[in-house]
Amino acid sequence: MNNIIVNSKGILSFKSKEYRCAIGKNGVSADKKEGDGITPAGTFPIRKIFYRADKIDKPISPFETIVLSQDDGWCDEAGDSKYNQFVKLPFEASHENLWRGDDLYDIIVVLGYNDNPPVVGKGSAIFIHIVRPEFTPTAGCIALAFPDLIEILKNCDSDTQVCVEN
Repeated sequence: MNNIIVNSKGILSFKSKEYRCAIGKNGVSADKKEGDGITPAGTFPIRKIFYRADKIDKPISPFETIVLSQDDGWCDEAGDSKYNQFVKLPFEASHENLWRGDDLYDIIVVLGYNDNPPVVGKGSAIFIHIVRPEFTPTAGCIALAFPDLIEILKNCDSDTQVCVEN
């Protein structure tokens, strides 16, 4: 199988190569809750990719790849009907703005975590994105260096899944 394996020590393995990554500041657990800083354990499909066409070329991958707009967001309000879903801004409920001032969301790989259907409070906006230069922990996402993320996406196939081990 052609899966991406992420361990709790911040090592991502794919096609017999290892990459340094950042994970949630509170580690990995199968008991993920909204806002807990934990990367969820489990196996998740890759749903789609968003990218900043004003900053980078379109990533090569077998997944649906969508240009980000300044009014793109992701609902993280547990009680909202759009919880853990892509939304257009302005949006009244709590949300993340996907158009960021830094480079972290120049590529967003949306993982199929808690989305079919979303369970209230189980966690939202679990992505693979670009890491901060110091590889500081995330709020629950997986983050990689830009060249590593580009290389991995290029070598995925449509069945590639992300397996997070605790």
